[in-house]
Amino acid sequence: MQIIPISYPIDFDTPHVFVGEQVVAIGDFDGVHLGHREVIGRALLTAKKLDLPTAIMTFHPHPRAVMGQDKYIDLLTPMKEKMEIFASLGVNHTYIVTFDASLMRLTPELFVDQVLDRLGVNSVICGFDFTFGYQGKGNPDSLCELSHGKFSVEVVRPFQMDGEKVSSTLIRESLQQGDIDTVTRLLGRPYSISGIVIDGEKRGRLLGFPTANLQLDEAYVIPTNGVYAIKASVNGETYKGVMNIGVKPTFATGELKPSFEAHLFDFSEQIYGEHMKVELIAFLRPERKFSSIDELVAQIKVDAEAARNK
Repeated sequence: MQIIPISYPIDFDTPHVFVGEQVVAIGDFDGVHLGHREVIGRALLTAKKLDLPTAIMTFHPHPRAVMGQDKYIDLLTPMKEKMEIFASLGVNHTYIVTFDASLMRLTPELFVDQVLDRLGVNSVICGFDFTFGYQGKGNPDSLCELSHGKFSVEVVRPFQMDGEKVSSTLIRESLQQGDIDTVTRLLGRPYSISGIVIDGEKRGRLLGFPTANLQLDEAYVIPTNGVYAIKASVNGETYKGVMNIGVKPTFATGELKPSFEAHLFDFSEQIYGEHMKVELIAFLRPERKFSSIDELVAQIKVDAEAARNK
């Protein structure tokens, strides 16, 4: 998949910008959840029928973060992971559009005229709630009107599960409630975080449960503090394990920033400095303070056994 970073105004003469007939799925796609997959799938199907390349147009930073909604600084799928998912779906190229003040002030008319028209798109696929242009005044209906027949517009209806619309907001809320089962269903895959294994306090080793301490490499939406059953991938291998996300209240020193400590089953390698991806399989229990080390160790054994069975 070709990744094409662009910013407004777009220099269409640069060799890396693909201009030509193409089917474009447009949206932020944070999470690339089942609703997003429906939009992208429609684009892939339309492109196949027309024998055209499939493109995705997405935005960075998240538009809502630029407009001052701080919770959108943290993402469900940071850009690198998003690109990996798009490529796995068979997308030909992705435009990563810099969302800044100049783009934010662009009217819906100018966005169509100076971006979509000039890219030479044949068809645009978007979700029912897609907005664009200054103050989000553009919507799927106005996109149809502004196309003036130069390209077609397909609008994908809301994707629902159990009578509720699948959305990035619902996934964020479910993560913050520890509802990993719902998160997995809405994403169509386990939620994952990744980073570099760093040196820690080595307290887990003293307790008989050595842990890999993860320093996240992206600004992820962090799940609620607690203990999770996980699958961890490192050095090309995947292991079951258990992870604590939180402030370790039994040994609390006033630190409020959560740590990410994973104990991998049947694993004894030194992996400091290695990259590790962690999939959250199940929420086992909230984080809590124990009255003694022995009580903590007993609970860790219970957590580990529960995680092995997930």
